[in-house]
Amino acid sequence: MIEKIPQGWRSSTIEECCNILDAQRIPLNSEERAIRQGDYPYYGANGIQGYIDDFIFEGDAILVAEDGGNFDQYEDRPIAQWVTGKYWVNNHAHILRAKENNLDKWIYYSLVHKNILNFINGGTRAKLNQSDLREIDVLLPPLPEQKKIASILTSVEEVIETTQKQIDKLRDLKKATMNELLTKGVGHTEFKESKLGRIPKSWSTTKLDECTMFIRDGTHGTHVRYNKGIPLLSAKNITASGKLFWDEEDSFISEADYNQIHSRYTIEEDDVLLTVVGTLGRVAVVSKDNDKFAVQRSVAIIRTDREQLIPGFCFQNFRGYDFQKQLVIRSNSTAQAGVYLGELGKIELSIPPLPEQKEIASILTCIDKNLETKKEKLSQTQFLKKSLMQGLLTGKVRVKVN
Repeated sequence: MIEKIPQGWRSSTIEECCNILDAQRIPLNSEERAIRQGDYPYYGANGIQGYIDDFIFEGDAILVAEDGGNFDQYEDRPIAQWVTGKYWVNNHAHILRAKENNLDKWIYYSLVHKNILNFINGGTRAKLNQSDLREIDVLLPPLPEQKKIASILTSVEEVIETTQKQIDKLRDLKKATMNELLTKGVGHTEFKESKLGRIPKSWSTTKLDECTMFIRDGTHGTHVRYNKGIPLLSAKNITASGKLFWDEEDSFISEADYNQIHSRYTIEEDDVLLTVVGTLGRVAVVSKDNDKFAVQRSVAIIRTDREQLIPGFCFQNFRGYDFQKQLVIRSNSTAQAGVYLGELGKIELSIPPLPEQKEIASILTCIDKNLETKKEKLSQTQFLKKSLMQGLLTGKVRVKVN
């Protein structure tokens, strides 16, 4: 039950404020859908299951999972879907439309991250029966206020959608540009065959251990762990985008243990870190802005010979298809994948002259920075949406209606 109702609002139930159109649903099995492929989306509990040649619904509606929904993850994943246009719905999603004097979008926003666990029946597959769906409580402001709040949230969702599309395009651009630059370079017209395939004539190929000062892994020792101190990082502390991170939940060691490790596993600015146990192939370059830290054996420390290989190009090269493929080939086949340092050193690299390395690294780094800016914007907008929903949908934050 809703304990506190904002002034001017009222408490209702799905049965009172919505029409339930479940009787119009028609399920199709996979064989039927295979021979009826078309342009109309076929919806199930958590999204589009495919596209078929006909539709049974048209216009705006809210779908709420009947079974197999994200009910226990409602805070982070949707339990309802907004649908519009022409579409087909199977029998794994309830279909709702707001009754007169209520707004479909308001019902959707009220349900999409709502805790309805008290209405869910247990068993091997969590289920929301229609009888229980009807009893779910919903707060209803006056219709003008519903429209205003829905408009605000829709605007924020549009920014999120646009930003996500921009991120997807940048990822595609980065992948295509990386493949082009790491195999064909910048402006070359003459090429030659090599161990790694066709490369520019001015490039060379070499093994990793022939263009580095050293390749080492992190500490193999057992150290007393603390809640604070010097971070002891593992493969999980390197992100897919090449960032180092740690927080209060990570492992820390004493200054004395750090000094002991540091004397054997020196880490300096511009060293390249590569994950070699568990999650293979994540890469980072140590920045002057990084606080001091140590690494475990799941991370290799690679110091390049700067007269042959600059760290920025090494970072981008390691993230490329050819290097990642060789890394997997040279990994062991145990339960936890890993690459021995000797095998790592045998990986072949195609190396441009230093000026071209810098140019390639600069181009790809520029795309990376643009991508990180967009991802940060997305994260901030998603946080804003969550905050707005918590305030606007409960009436804790009121809007003025003209």
